[in-house]
Amino acid sequence: MLSSVLNFAQCVAEISVLGGIEIASVALIVYYVFAKTRAPAIIASLFPNLKLSYRSSLGKFNSIGSDILITLRASNEPKPQNAVEHGIGTQNMLQLTPHAGIKPFSRLFNWGNLFPYVAQVVRSEKFEYRQVTEIVHNDVVFKHAIKQAAEQTLREQRYAKNGHRLLSRSISDADKDAEEQDAKDGISYQQILRKQEQRAVAILKEMGSTLNNTLLAITSWLLYKLLPCFLSGVVTNTKQIEMLKNASNRAPDTPLIFVPLHRSHLDYIMVTFILTNNDIRSPLVAAGNNLQIPVFGSLLRGLGAFFIKRKIDPVEGKKDVLYRAALHMYLTHALKQGHNVEFFIEGGRTRTGKPCMPKGGILSVIVNAFMDGTIPDALLVPVSVNYERLVDGNFVREQKGEKKVPESFRKAISAIWKALNSNYGLMRIDFNEPYSIRELVNSYNKIAREDGSAKLYKPASKTLQHSQSTSSLYGTDVVCEEHRNLIESISRQVVFDCAAATSVMSTNALAFLLLTRYRNGAEEQLIAAALDDLRNTLSGCKDLGFSGESSHIVAYACDLLGTGLVTRTRDENGRIFIRAVPTVESYIELGYYSNMLTPHFALGSILMTTFHALLPPTNLPDNVADHAAATGVSRKKLIDTALENCLVYRYEFILNKPTQVLEHMLQQQLDELLISGFLRRPEVNENENQTRRMAHSLGLELDEDEDEKEVNEYKLEAADMLFLAKETLEQQRFMCEVLAPFASTYLAVAQALQILHRSSMLESEFINFVINDLSNKVKSGSCAYAESISTDSVRNCLKLLEKWSVIEVCNKRGMRLISLNTLYEMSRDSLNTIVKKIEVIMPRFNKGHFSQTNA
Repeated sequence: MLSSVLNFAQCVAEISVLGGIEIASVALIVYYVFAKTRAPAIIASLFPNLKLSYRSSLGKFNSIGSDILITLRASNEPKPQNAVEHGIGTQNMLQLTPHAGIKPFSRLFNWGNLFPYVAQVVRSEKFEYRQVTEIVHNDVVFKHAIKQAAEQTLREQRYAKNGHRLLSRSISDADKDAEEQDAKDGISYQQILRKQEQRAVAILKEMGSTLNNTLLAITSWLLYKLLPCFLSGVVTNTKQIEMLKNASNRAPDTPLIFVPLHRSHLDYIMVTFILTNNDIRSPLVAAGNNLQIPVFGSLLRGLGAFFIKRKIDPVEGKKDVLYRAALHMYLTHALKQGHNVEFFIEGGRTRTGKPCMPKGGILSVIVNAFMDGTIPDALLVPVSVNYERLVDGNFVREQKGEKKVPESFRKAISAIWKALNSNYGLMRIDFNEPYSIRELVNSYNKIAREDGSAKLYKPASKTLQHSQSTSSLYGTDVVCEEHRNLIESISRQVVFDCAAATSVMSTNALAFLLLTRYRNGAEEQLIAAALDDLRNTLSGCKDLGFSGESSHIVAYACDLLGTGLVTRTRDENGRIFIRAVPTVESYIELGYYSNMLTPHFALGSILMTTFHALLPPTNLPDNVADHAAATGVSRKKLIDTALENCLVYRYEFILNKPTQVLEHMLQQQLDELLISGFLRRPEVNENENQTRRMAHSLGLELDEDEDEKEVNEYKLEAADMLFLAKETLEQQRFMCEVLAPFASTYLAVAQALQILHRSSMLESEFINFVINDLSNKVKSGSCAYAESISTDSVRNCLKLLEKWSVIEVCNKRGMRLISLNTLYEMSRDSLNTIVKKIEVIMPRFNKGHFSQTNA
């Protein structure tokens, strides 16, 4: 009896404790929803006679709640006077709940007004997301790939046992002697086949997405609640959303292929968030398998992520047939089942802030699906993503040559905790106009016909029942070799369009000004005036992610970047002085934000640097200097030399679309420089004098009765000359400094080639050598650009040198070894030509033309 009473009492106690916890949890959730929604305002409007001042009456309760939820709020929100509005014509997606006001039934009380975020996620359109893993596993082509992988493994094992003969025949053609030898050696084809089948199941299980509406709805509600804690807004243009809806409605069977430039792990979550809440089918997202960490990996998989290996081939030079086939077939069947797809064409996140060179692997599979008739068409949607402050922190360690810290559960939790207690300003997402792969192929074919090229791309009119090979993924030997140029052209056009459409945020503008115009700092008024000038320059060319007075924008951007990057001090006269923190780390991080604008000014910077390189030094004898100044630089010579200099940056920037002629773009940019006053043409009334000066510099004398035709020719040449505009020397220096950090990196790489003379070196060791050399130059002051310390730019320069056949790269046991080409191995002096070839892209500030400007 006593024991029964004690057990009953224990049960009552346990129930009371659990009940108390549940009641407290429900109360906290109710308060959280009450505080975050418009419920208090609605109650006050429904019962005006109560004179309910919910702000004052709930003040004490809210203060207690604020203490409870302090970790969910930003601890350093921007000051109201420094807050800026987002760009004109845009909307904050965190404040839009289009489904909240919809009444599904005719009733007086609409719960959607009380709980707008719940109503939004519940009432948003739901789609059928079919799972494709099982379909891939049963595909005949995939089963053939399993057999092909088993045969490849069998051949390798035979070769390992009998190295004296290479067995290249398949098991179906193997003779009895080979089978008997396999039996003796313990090699069984059936065992190998079963292992490959098991591996195929494991690959698909690891790869497959579990995209579903329930998790999308729950995550959307959480994001509505949590994102305002560390972002002041997620901004996009609602007209762009309507454009996507119209495109999807016009061709419901055509998949949308979202191709964003990759900046943060938040990118793909936010693209899915916006699409889901605007009734657009959420995409399957290609994600690196490094994100398969506990809890978060499963969450991302349910939100549409399908995981692929960062390195598809585990052994360099040996292609993983089965894995490539699995990825190819998974994507192909996903498209056939009506899934939209999202992938990052750069591969990984940009470490420099500017776009990376595209990788065509996944795009090749999509193009192949169109070319062989698997899908009728696909709409590529370039997506531009930008942040006022990067949520993922920075990439300073990696740019300095240190190893990347791998993702982990602990790191993810730490990053989320830090984010919830920080302020990252605005996030901007722009969905650019979709373009059809079919139309792209037709446009490239049109260009090929105009150029007289016989190489045309001809998509199939219907699905081809062909036996696909599975040995490479450019994609999987399934993509024909002749399609490689097409894929490269499309990928470069996507990256170019994304970069051009990326909106400029306040921190981008401030960092750009501090690194190009005011490296030594300046008064806040001067920087605000420079920001006004920059906004005018960008007007009509790029969207601005901010609006308002420039002085407020500068103060806001300084607060957002923080005292670790930018300092604001007040002098004895009360004027505010702003400058970048003079450390290597701060310059590298500021360079990340500044480089968002670098591609826009790249051509102008190349032209101005080339122009000053062609001008003679001012320390020449007076008579020579006068003649040189009089003749200037011919337009043709400037364009031709600039074209050569553009080739130096071929792996650093995409300067033009494949459908554009780079020379024409340089001509247009040169005209803009002339209009802006960076260069000047000869005056009309000076033509005669210019003619005689040119003739004199060429060793000729013009008589009064000289042939009129010859005189006119000299006049035309004089009219084609471009001259130094001394009144805009300061602006010219700013333009030259846009690419100066990259030129410094390239020059350091070229100078470091001497250590490869008659010796090879691991690529990683050579990169570390260059980074250390740059660091020493920055410390000694011989290099003025700390942001030139960049492993990415060093790698890009090595690609260029390999393209020029200066170095050779070979793989030995998974390690990349670099050595000098035979021609340059024979003599150290031959490397000086490479150094001189790189030196031409360095701004010539020491030639005397900029002596009147402030360094």
